Amino acid sequence: EDVQLMVDIGLEAYRFSVSWSRLIPNGRGPVNPKGLQYYNNLIDELISRQPWLETNILHTRIQPHVTLYHCDLPQALEDEYVGWLSRKIVKDFTAFADVWFKEFGDRVLHWTTMNEANTLALGGYDNGLIPPNRCSAPFRSNCTGGNSPTEVYIVGHNMLLAHSSAVRLYKRKYKSVQQGSVGISVYGSGYLPYTNSEADVIAVQRIFDFYIGWFIEPLIFGDYPQIMKKNVGSRLPRFSKSESELVKGSLDFIRLNHYSQVYAKDNPTSLEEDLRDFTMDTGVEILRMNLQCLQSQCCLCQVESHHYLFLVFFWKVLLSRRWFKLLEAPRSIRVPSSFHLVEGGNSSSDIAFS
Repeated sequence: EDVQLMVDIGLEAYRFSVSWSRLIPNGRGPVNPKGLQYYNNLIDELISRQPWLETNILHTRIQPHVTLYHCDLPQALEDEYVGWLSRKIVKDFTAFADVWFKEFGDRVLHWTTMNEANTLALGGYDNGLIPPNRCSAPFRSNCTGGNSPTEVYIVGHNMLLAHSSAVRLYKRKYKSVQQGSVGISVYGSGYLPYTNSEADVIAVQRIFDFYIGWFIEPLIFGDYPQIMKKNVGSRLPRFSKSESELVKGSLDFIRLNHYSQVYAKDNPTSLEEDLRDFTMDTGVEILRMNLQCLQSQCCLCQVESHHYLFLVFFWKVLLSRRWFKLLEAPRSIRVPSSFHLVEGGNSSSDIAFS
């Protein structure tokens, strides 16, 4: 019934996240036949739809876009070595990806290793808002354990290594036959300067480097943004030479999820604290619109157009950086072939949009 609804509204692609535990219950080892059959049934149903013509528009079969990881780490791996905090996760994630590429790669051509990798690290190991809800005082309370100043960076590092290992596996073992592509998804707000001051304008670039450059720069250049290395210091893991070569160029596309517009205000005093988490390391205060602001006509117009503002901002920043100046890029730098704006939208009260 779900697939038929997709057909009825004319979807040509369906992006879905899969469960590691459903396919490999213990995180590694035997594959669950029922899990295998479940995903085979879904994918076969998606691609079985025949092309049809409607109002002079040719609709094709529904292309499956698979996201391999979306918060749900097998409990067995969390219990064994605290999941993403251990380098052991790289081998296990690569093996999990291998099963997917082997079993489904003949029908799936679009792979995303992780959904919002930056959010997974921040939410799971700094502010503790998503599983495994690790954080530490004074940054958050009611944590299941953790260390906000350090764990978020360790996890981000291991995610980059796991992603890159899976991508290298695909290219070495499956790419020539399956002809698919593999990328990663990150989250980014529409960052705008709180004022026109030079400090706030620079703060926008800094917050962009931390939230998005944190993952994208290593995947293109093999290392973290310089501002991260400066502000985080020894708490930020370093790539060995072999790790840098592993992550560099290990993506075919970048997928961006975007839901909100925020304002960046320079906050240098946060960098004076000896104990800092990710947010404090940015040296930026993030300001969001409140309900009173939303009720005014001026701010309502801003909210309604925030996706456009984000795109304008995003491309302006990208084009101003070294990242995507293609004509100037050395041949040793592999630039992603495409960028996808994937998730988006805004849920709010009737008052805000009345």
